[in-house]
Amino acid sequence: MQYLPHRYPMLLVDRVLEVVPGKSCRGLKNVTMNEAFFQGHYPDMPIMPGVLIIEAMAQAAAVMLLSAPEHRGKVPVIGGIDEVKFRRPVVPGDTLISDTELIFFRSGIGKFKAVGTVEGEIVAQMEMTFKLIGKD
Repeated sequence: MQYLPHRYPMLLVDRVLEVVPGKSCRGLKNVTMNEAFFQGHYPDMPIMPGVLIIEAMAQAAAVMLLSAPEHRGKVPVIGGIDEVKFRRPVVPGDTLISDTELIFFRSGIGKFKAVGTVEGEIVAQMEMTFKLIGKD
């Protein structure tokens, strides 16, 4: 929470396991049945929405970026998402690990790659282009 502008119900990183500011981050999200989105997605077969898996990975990347002193106080916004693949559902009881790595960053615009895993099995992967903007 020190680096992320997100708060409940959109905060999707419970713990940062490892961070190299400006280079990489490993974030953890404990997926519980108490998540509000499970009320409607789906009542008899709870599955974490793919967009929220992507968001969890993006938030881990935001920690990677915003933990660098030169980027503190900025807000990362999504510019594009490429190469998205979902391998298996994420369900209550899973621990989603998001591994992110910066590909490039120039003039406030960059790209990172991310892989989400549960128990060592890839559940999702992507590349995301972003822009860092000031809060005003």
